[in-house]
Amino acid sequence: MKQEALAAELGISQQAVSKIEQSADVEDVALNKIASALGITSEAIKSFTEESIFNYFNTFNDNSGAGAWSSNGTFNFNPIDKLVEVFEENKKLYEQLLASEREKIGLLKNSK
Repeated sequence: MKQEALAAELGISQQAVSKIEQSADVEDVALNKIASALGITSEAIKSFTEESIFNYFNTFNDNSGAGAWSSNGTFNFNPIDKLVEVFEENKKLYEQLLASEREKIGLLKNSK
């Protein structure tokens, strides 16, 4: 959360937020308000260490590349099967278009 948003949430100035950030000790009342604004417990703030953050983020599995083109080369689907599906769909659409054109030609012949 940015300082401006935190300051607005707590009803204090940005300078007051900066002062709190620089201080080693924070009053329990202020700490509880800050924790509430951040959506965490005051105990989480009290027990915070930089090492705990690294451990926390190292537990995530980055699946952002997962899917059709993941970095480890695994696919959620067979690309050849998908290609065949696309060709089959295209074939169906072409047949529908051809049938529609034949129907138009038949109507035009009958209208003469």
